[in-house]
Parts: sequence; structure tokens; C-alpha cells
Amino acid sequence: MLKGLLAAASLSLAIGSPALAQPAPPPKAKNVILFLADAGGVSSVSAASLLGYGEPLKLRVQHWPNLGLSDTTPVDQFVSDSANGMSAIMTGVKTRNGVISQSPAAVRGKTDGEPTKTLLEYAEEHGLRTGVVTSQPVADATPAATYAHSNDRGKWGEIFQQAFAPRYGDGVDVLFGTGRAKIGKQLAASGTGFDQIAKAHERPIYARLEDAPSANARPVVVADQIDTRAATLRALDLLKGSPKGYLLVVEWDAHTDDPREGLQHIVDFDKLIAEVETRVDLKDTLLVFTADHSFGLQVDGGRRGEPLLEGYEAWKATQTPGAEEEDVIRLKNVMVNRSHTGEEVAALAVGPGSERVRGYFPNTHLFDVMMDAWGWKKDGK
Repeated sequence: MLKGLLAAASLSLAIGSPALAQPAPPPKAKNVILFLADAGGVSSVSAASLLGYGEPLKLRVQHWPNLGLSDTTPVDQFVSDSANGMSAIMTGVKTRNGVISQSPAAVRGKTDGEPTKTLLEYAEEHGLRTGVVTSQPVADATPAATYAHSNDRGKWGEIFQQAFAPRYGDGVDVLFGTGRAKIGKQLAASGTGFDQIAKAHERPIYARLEDAPSANARPVVVADQIDTRAATLRALDLLKGSPKGYLLVVEWDAHTDDPREGLQHIVDFDKLIAEVETRVDLKDTLLVFTADHSFGLQVDGGRRGEPLLEGYEAWKATQTPGAEEEDVIRLKNVMVNRSHTGEEVAALAVGPGSERVRGYFPNTHLFDVMMDAWGWKKDGK
């Protein structure tokens, strides 16, 4: 009897018993959307829920199942700027503050480092469609880190032109943001301008989102102001028909130099994220929310049923446009130290590959998460 049972067990193992079958490999992503709240640290995200809803844990991203804490430090300091912070997420390589997607060998404004290949460049190389939407200037540090390489984040004229001279594929397909006056000024100083660039590359550069015709599948908008929600939904509509998939990066400023404005941006961003979530299939689309660095805001008082920002209107009335700003804002329940800070920021995710967003990790891990979700290997590995 015993011999019979052993024989049966051996036969079962030989033919692959269902009970012992290997688990199916995790599903791969077709699409990735990265939502970046610039300066949206843990304390700011928490305070945004209190401002928007009068209660904690009411933001949509706070209900995503996968959560980690991302270290944002550059290679030589404890506190990051947006250039290093976003470059690390987009390339998997930490660098120095002020440097856009170059290796740490770069010296800001003096010496180039080796260009570090960005997630957008990998996506272009694999034939995906790509989009970058920002509430900020399209050549500023955070969006620039997706498509450009520079030893100085301040070189907006040079950075912007790299969107039209890609190293891989045909470059970013959809580019929406602001900064028209300053970018235009730097372009003029170098002997060119929006019209000349558009003509040279046969690609119009629109001054308003509504000026871009629906028939243009690869629009570029550099505006004075932009509706970030409308721009994001427009970009999603343009990208989602891609047969191979897409990468969409969306930045919304969350600095709380003005606490009401900054926290409201996070509330509005979260509403947009919730809307985008309903328009995608989480079976094939990875959504990631994080920040490039944190900011000095703390909630140190208040109670339910009372305004979080009590005293804001009185403080706002004392602010004179163009005057030197005080270093610290002191409201009844909130204090803002107007500076970047060095603590970890939240990273939240849902969709294929999101289970790897757990625990403490360097921000470069998020690059690996997104690459692995697609099943891609980093060059040199």
C-alpha cells in the first residue's frame, strides 16, 4: 500500500501536479503613468486631505494598495532639488542638484556628465508613445528630466530644443506646459525662437492648449498658463490608442510657499488622478504617485470642524507682491518653513508591477519598478 502511494506521488510530481504547479508570472504593464507632485511630501499630502475634506485619509492616492517611502537625496547632499529628484526617478541614477539626467560627474554649469538614459527614451526606443504634461514651464527641471540632458537646469533654451532632437525614437509625442515668456527669451538670446524651431522640425508650437487642433497627434503647447486637468485628459486621449502602449508623466506643483495654493493643488491633482484611474484599465496600466522632494510644512494644531488654515486670510493680506518673503509662515495650526527638506517622500502605486512599491528605498527604485513592469532591462545589464 505504501509503495503504491509513493509511486502515485512520484508520478504526480513527474507530470506536474496542479497543487505543485509554479505560480503564473505577474502580468506586465502595457502603459505607465507617473504622477509627480513637485514638493508634495508626506506632511503636505496629509494636510491636503485635511484642507480638502476636513478629515485624514480622504485622498484617492491614500487608498492605493502599495506604499513605500522614497529617499530623495542627491549623491553629495541630504536635501534634493527637482533636477536631481526627478532625474533619479527617470534614469535610475542619482546625480547632483541642478543637473538634468546626467551622471554625478557633471558639475553644474561647468562640466557635463554622461547622459543617463531616461524612462521616456526607453519608451521611445521600444516604440511606445510618450507624453509629458506639467503645470510648470516645459523646460523646468521636472519635465526636462524626462526628455533632456543638461549640466544646468537653468539652460531652458537649450533644454527645450532637445525635445526636437531626440536620441531615441521620434522624441516626446505630446508636450504640454507653461514657460513661454522665459523660454522664448532664452531662445532669442541664442538666435532662434518658437517659430524657427517649429519650421525647422515641421512641428507647430502652440501658445494655448485650445489652439492645438484635434487632428494633430503630436502637439506641443508652451503657454503662459495651462489647465493641467484639461491638458492631462487631452494627452491621455492622444496616447491611449497606441498599439504598443504609452508613457505619460504628469507634474503638478505642490510647493506650499503659499499654503492654501500649494495644498489645493494637491487636492486638485488627486481629483485628476482619480479621474484618470477611471479611464484606464488597471490590468495593463501601472499608476505611480510620488514627489521629487519634500517641503517644510507641518500641521501642529487644529480640530475637526474648524478650518485647517485658520489665520490664512490675515497672513495673505500682509503679503506685498515683489517684497522679500519671510522664511517662516506661522498660522494657528500650520507652520511652513519655506525650504526643501530631506526626509523621504511617499510613493504609492496601483496596477501591474505596483507590488514592488513597498518599504524604504532610494528614489532610483521607482525607475526599476516601472522598467520591470514593462519587462525591460536597463542598458548594460
